[in-house]
Amino acid sequence: MAELKGRDGFGRTSHPIGMTFRPGRSPGGPVYLGPKEKPKNTKRTILRMFQFLSGGWVTLFFVFMLVFISSLSNLFGPYLIGKVVDTFVGGAGRVDFRAFTHLLTLLLALYSVGGVCTFFQYYLMASLSQDVVFKIRETLFHHLQVLPVSFFDRQSQGDLMSRMTNDIENINMTLSQGILQVFSSFITLMGAFLMMLFLSPTLTWIALFVIPFGFLLTSLIAHNTRRAFSLQQSAVGNLNGLIEETITGIWIVKAFTGERKVMGRFSAINRELRKQGIWAQILAGTVPPLMNLMNNLSFLFTAVGGGWMVLQKALSVGTVASFLQYSRQFMRPINEFANQINLLQAALAGAERVFEILDVTPEELEPLEENTRASLSNQELKKVGSKEMFPMQVNRLSFTKVCFSYFPEVPVLREITFDAWRGKTIAIVGPTGAGKTTLVSLLTRFYDPDVGMILFDEQNTRTLPKTLVRRSLGIVLQDTYLFSATVRENIRYGRLDATDEEVEEIARLVEADSFIRKLPQGYDTVLTDEGLNISQGERQLITLARALLANPPILILDEATSNVDSRTELHIQRALRQIRKGRISIMIAHRLSTIRDADMILVLQDGRIIERGNHRTLLEAGGVYHTLYHAQFQRQAELRFFHNLVE
Repeated sequence: MAELKGRDGFGRTSHPIGMTFRPGRSPGGPVYLGPKEKPKNTKRTILRMFQFLSGGWVTLFFVFMLVFISSLSNLFGPYLIGKVVDTFVGGAGRVDFRAFTHLLTLLLALYSVGGVCTFFQYYLMASLSQDVVFKIRETLFHHLQVLPVSFFDRQSQGDLMSRMTNDIENINMTLSQGILQVFSSFITLMGAFLMMLFLSPTLTWIALFVIPFGFLLTSLIAHNTRRAFSLQQSAVGNLNGLIEETITGIWIVKAFTGERKVMGRFSAINRELRKQGIWAQILAGTVPPLMNLMNNLSFLFTAVGGGWMVLQKALSVGTVASFLQYSRQFMRPINEFANQINLLQAALAGAERVFEILDVTPEELEPLEENTRASLSNQELKKVGSKEMFPMQVNRLSFTKVCFSYFPEVPVLREITFDAWRGKTIAIVGPTGAGKTTLVSLLTRFYDPDVGMILFDEQNTRTLPKTLVRRSLGIVLQDTYLFSATVRENIRYGRLDATDEEVEEIARLVEADSFIRKLPQGYDTVLTDEGLNISQGERQLITLARALLANPPILILDEATSNVDSRTELHIQRALRQIRKGRISIMIAHRLSTIRDADMILVLQDGRIIERGNHRTLLEAGGVYHTLYHAQFQRQAELRFFHNLVE
């Protein structure tokens, strides 16, 4: 993961040196994945799209056969129509009804076969394209799950969602329509050309006279079409990011009366999208009328030339009628191809944006190295062999001279060294930006240290699968996050194979059972919008139960009581005292009153541990902790005084 530091997920420098940020936050606002300025590799993108056709080649073969048959039936139609015309014109007033009936029967049979083949080709292609898009969508989503946290730190959620939806839908449109159109157009184009040569080489060269001019103009326009669609899709992603961010934080927007500011930002991005959309649509809309003009000119020259040849007795009226229809058939694939260029450009731009994410190196979560296997028991190895990831038994956690920086030459942590033993609680305090949350990000292996080691007993966590490391951690964050699912499912998220009885037992242990049973459907109550239908304290208790159910040997508490009232804090503190027993506990604290019983308190400042000791010894030392503690209690006393004064 070292290669990702200071750069975005695609290896480009994303932020100026000197900016620091907390993991999980996007520094400097949303960053969308814009198009590269250099031309893309179209051939490589198309080949990668066809890789998702694995298992569908037989279906595609049948589709092509149906397209071939329907195209041939359409090609023979004009020739028979010409013969029908000649039965009226060439007989000097006498009509050969027998030949006429025979020709009409053939025409009916041809067009019927063509119609049936067309129906089934679209039916099969729709199924095939949905299968391909299903695979692409699933591959992309699965890949997102194994990307490092550093990738998401630097990307806009809205743009990622745009790639999952808009860009993949563009691919679907091209697969379901574009492939059929291209193959059908190619057969029709070649067949019509051969029939035109067969009927009249002279008229063929007259009909083809204007085509080079059409291709020249089309190529000049199409040169910029793809980049225009790519810029449009990027603007859509940027707009989606703002919408998602604003809706998620609507309470903050309203609390700080930021509606006008948000509307201004939206208008600016929306104007940019309109600008890019207008340019893309102008380019896309120019090609079809241009090709229509070429088509009409070709038809005009052919009709005039054919009429002159009829007068010269060189061709029959029926032959000219057939030729004119073939010239239309010849020009129609060219027109359709020009229309498909726009769809193809959008699909290629979308596919490249999807493949950009798939090209980002994922985390390695599963493999176990040999020295790791040697440290595990036979029973544990059996579990690993069955892909069951389990919490390790960790008796000691050690940080040894750990250094880390998000950007070169901007250190966040400097030579952090401490030991935490089973059954003991380590508290970490310090001002904002001291590196407290970064320390947790290293422990969870969201990032790895630049220098130094983090040890579980004597095992370097770098040599352990990340899934194994994270399974050994129970994390309760200050900002609770619950899924749109039942209370039971949210608690069970910590261990999916837990029984209902185990879920309820854990809820009782953290003192959440009583309020859960008062909910409309108890444990089966569905939590919506990240659990906003219950209180903040109740959400925090559920996250505690979720962390504890996994039975982790290491418990990380990132100010788990900062957002709750005093009464709920007492419930949570009692629960924490229970679940900390027999575990290594790491507490990140802003409210110093919550860590007075910690076995060891580490004071971080500018990424260094400047003080360490328990609550009593640090107060007696009269250092930074002493100053922070008394300053905090003085502020609390002043707030209580003013609160009572107002009342």
